[in-house]
Amino acid sequence: MLPKSLNYDHLYNTFNLNIPSKFNIASATIDKFANTNRIALKNLKYNGEFENLSFRFIQKKSNQLANALDNLNLNKNDRVGIILGQCPETLISHISCFKSGKISIPLFNLFGIDALKFRLIDSSASAVICDKHGLEKLMKIKYELPSLKHIICTEKKESDNEILFFDDLLNRSKDEYKNVNTNSEDPALIIYTSGTTGDPKGALLPHRTLLGHIPGVEMPHEFLSSDLSNNDCFWTPADWAWIGGLFDVLLPSLYFGIPVISFRSSKFDPEFTFDLMEKFEVKNTFLPPTSLKMMKSFNLYKSRDKIHLRTVGSGGEALGEELLNWGKEILNVGINEFYGQTECNLTVSNNGLIMKQKLGSIGRPVPGHKVKLMKDDGTFISKSDDEGEIVVQSNSPSIFSGYWNNDKETQKKIIDGWLHTGDYATVDDEGYFYFKGRKDDLINSSGYRIGPTEIENSILSLQEVEMVAVVGVPNELRGEIIKAVIVPREKSLLKNKNENLKDKIKEHVKQNLAAHEYPRLIEFVKELPLTTTGKIKRNLIRKNHIEVKNERKI
Repeated sequence: MLPKSLNYDHLYNTFNLNIPSKFNIASATIDKFANTNRIALKNLKYNGEFENLSFRFIQKKSNQLANALDNLNLNKNDRVGIILGQCPETLISHISCFKSGKISIPLFNLFGIDALKFRLIDSSASAVICDKHGLEKLMKIKYELPSLKHIICTEKKESDNEILFFDDLLNRSKDEYKNVNTNSEDPALIIYTSGTTGDPKGALLPHRTLLGHIPGVEMPHEFLSSDLSNNDCFWTPADWAWIGGLFDVLLPSLYFGIPVISFRSSKFDPEFTFDLMEKFEVKNTFLPPTSLKMMKSFNLYKSRDKIHLRTVGSGGEALGEELLNWGKEILNVGINEFYGQTECNLTVSNNGLIMKQKLGSIGRPVPGHKVKLMKDDGTFISKSDDEGEIVVQSNSPSIFSGYWNNDKETQKKIIDGWLHTGDYATVDDEGYFYFKGRKDDLINSSGYRIGPTEIENSILSLQEVEMVAVVGVPNELRGEIIKAVIVPREKSLLKNKNENLKDKIKEHVKQNLAAHEYPRLIEFVKELPLTTTGKIKRNLIRKNHIEVKNERKI
C-alpha cells in the first residue's frame, strides 16, 4: 500500500511496488480477514432488506465452490464464465476460481445472446455460472458452445437435469480448501474490452494485477487503511463485470478489509443512488461520468446533508468544471478524476490530499507507473501543452499479460516496451495530464486537431443540456466540421428545430473556447448510444451522420 504522504513528488520518486513471485488474489483478500469479524459485503436485496456477510462466510462458500469445480473435473486454467450482477454469488464465484487456479470471465448480465456467444466461444469456456436470466440466453446457444461442459444456475430450475444448482453444489462440498500455490504472473481473469470498434478482445489479467491496482485505488481515495479508522465503506454503480467495478472497487476494498455494498441493479437510478449513499453511510465511491451527469440532471441544486462521503473517484471520460463544482456543492466532496484502461488500469490520477486539483486534468502518474506522451513519429513529447498519445511503460504492475489467443493485437498494443493506449492528451509544465480523446475521436477541421472533450464540457455547462456527444463529420471544404448531438433536459425541445438554443450553444462555445471549436451542426436526440460501460459510441454517431455535400456556406 502507499505510505501516507503530503507531497506527491516525494511519494512518486520514493515509492516502489515490489511484486512477490507468489501471489493469489483470494489469499490476499477474503482469506486474509477470514479469522476476524469483519464484514465483506453489505448485500441489499430487492425487498429493501439487507444482510451483512462476513469474510469468513465468503471464504467458506468459495471453498465449497472451489471443491465443487474440482469435482466437476475442471482443471487449472480452465475458463469459467460468470454472468451475474452485483451479488454475493459473483464474489464467491470469482474467489473460488482464484483459489482453484481457474480463469474467471466476468460477463455483463445484460449482454445479449450474440455478445455472450462470442465471448464464450473465444475463451473456450468450460463452465458458466449464471442466474435465471442468463440461463434463458444460454439455453438458446448452448449447443453452439463446443467447450461448454457445465451450466451452474444460482436460481433453481427443476425442469432441466442438465443444469446444476449453485446451492446444491455448495451443500455437497467441504468448506475447507487449500488454495493453489499460484505465481503472481499466473492468469486470473479474462476481461473483454468494450471497445467501440471491432470485435471485443479478451485482456488476460494475472494475479499480480490486483497488487498493481492498489496505488491507483489509493490515489483518488486519498489513502486507505486496514485499521478501518476512517469507517470506510465502498459502493459503486459500476457492474462487477467491468474492470471499474471489479478492480477499482470490489477486490481492492476487500484487500484492505473494507466492506462493499452490493446491489443487483439493471439500470442506473440517480434518486436511488442518493438514497443508498445516505442510508448506508457510503464513505467511498467510484461514480462513472455518465452516472454523475445523470445525478446532476436529477438534482441540480438541493443539498444532501445526510451524505457523508469521504472520497469520490471518477474516470472514463473527463468531467468538466460544471460537474466538478456540482460535486463539491451537492456531494460535499471533491471528485478525484483518474485514468486507465482494461489492459493497464489506474495509471494517472488526482489526489486532493496531496496535489493541486487543476481544472480539466486527469492528474499525474500514479506512483509505481511510468507514463509519458508520445508523438506519432515515436518520439516523446518534450514541450508542455504539445499533444501526444498516452503510453505506459510495459513493466507497469497493473498491465495485462496480453490478449487471449490474439498475439497479433497484443503486438500492436505493446511496442518497444511501451503500451499504446490510443488516447491523446497534453501535459503541463508541472506534469498534469489533460485528456483530449481517443485517436479516432480527434477532429481535423481546417488544419486544427480538436479533441471533443472540452467542447462537450463547455456545452454541458448550459442548463438546457442533459448530455452531449461531439464528433467530427466529413465536409468538402474543411475536411471535417464539428457536430454536437445533444440530449436536452426538457424533452419538449425534441419537437422543433430550436434555432435559438442552437445559436446560444454555438455562441457559448465560441466565447468560452475558441471560434474554430464551435459546433457548426447541432442535432437534438432522445438518448445517446452508449457502450455497456457508459461510454459514448462516437463512432456510431459518425457512422449515422448523413454527409451534406454543399456546406461551403457554413
